[in-house]
Amino acid sequence: MILHTLIDYDVLRLIWWALLGILLIAFALTDGFDLGTGMLLPFVGRTDIERRVVINTIGPVWEGNQVWLILGGGAIFAAWPPLYAVSFSSFYLAMFAILFALILRPVGFKYRSKREGTRWRAVWDWALFAGGLVPSLILGVAVGNVLLGVPFRLDGDLRIFYDGSFFGLLSPFALLCGLVSVAMLATQGACWLVLKTSGEVAERARRYGSAAAFLTLLLFALGGIALWAWVDGYRITSAIDPLGASNPLRKTAETATGAWFDNYAAHPWLMLAPAAGLAGSALALLLLRVRSEVGALLASSLAILGIILTVGVSIFPFLLPSSADPRASLTVWDASSSHLTLFIMLVASAIFVPIIVAYTSWVYRVLWGKVDEASLKEPGNHAY
Repeated sequence: MILHTLIDYDVLRLIWWALLGILLIAFALTDGFDLGTGMLLPFVGRTDIERRVVINTIGPVWEGNQVWLILGGGAIFAAWPPLYAVSFSSFYLAMFAILFALILRPVGFKYRSKREGTRWRAVWDWALFAGGLVPSLILGVAVGNVLLGVPFRLDGDLRIFYDGSFFGLLSPFALLCGLVSVAMLATQGACWLVLKTSGEVAERARRYGSAAAFLTLLLFALGGIALWAWVDGYRITSAIDPLGASNPLRKTAETATGAWFDNYAAHPWLMLAPAAGLAGSALALLLLRVRSEVGALLASSLAILGIILTVGVSIFPFLLPSSADPRASLTVWDASSSHLTLFIMLVASAIFVPIIVAYTSWVYRVLWGKVDEASLKEPGNHAY
């Protein structure tokens, strides 16, 4: 018996859909507070030493956190090749902007303290701000466009044709999703700073985090209302074959206002996802106000978990709907790699992901504790 036949094709497809979600959530939880901290840097740090404190809360860990983004991209490439091809082609300029912004982060960390000039350091502080804001905004806008549908189509040979433009991605609903992402990650960054700093920096982070948590709650609720009342969702109108070949054109699909809520009607327990997003944001706001450091970060993480899960369960089994031709929409059941490829990648993931989790946990354990002005002056401390 061939080993990969031990797990059915449909089960492997479902496992990889879940793994992709886990990788994206891990990125949002960890690199999310890096991005949020960058966004808050010019505001919570008023003096040079305060900004150094802020930078040193994420400086030692941001590279490890970004591994989850790389793993997510790799998972899309290996498990969902059509999704990789369509998304990286359709969002090329947006992804270039994200890449450019992410490059500003290591450059800012390395160059900021190479000179003592106030103007020099201020420039790199705002570069770190852009390195946090731009990816957070664009990634949220991308999610908004996934919910709206992307204008691509496939011909009979499954060649991809994209009919949209960069500025066409900036619809009001997509920008609303971008603002949800910014507020959500700013909350995560603020909660991280409250946990890792003290004094005025922590107090300012608490105030900004409270505002961001409130905006996350408000904007996420508005997004749900818009999704129900105005945004056309997608549904499959033909029979679904979870074991079928990876050919999106073997199905039919249609659009309908409120269709993204079909899964909740069929399985009411899925409402736990948006409830977690709303409850996590409200709890983060409350716990920041009562100065519960660990509790606020956990609540913010719950909000991120709930918001991302909401998107995933709302559009399932769609991965990337097509607004140009709903029939060409990519789904879990018709856009995956082969049975053997998914199995080999699953074995590799079962080996290496736990190693990454163990190493990351060890790093956080070693670096646990608050960062303050005194710690930056300790002998042998190679602080940023």
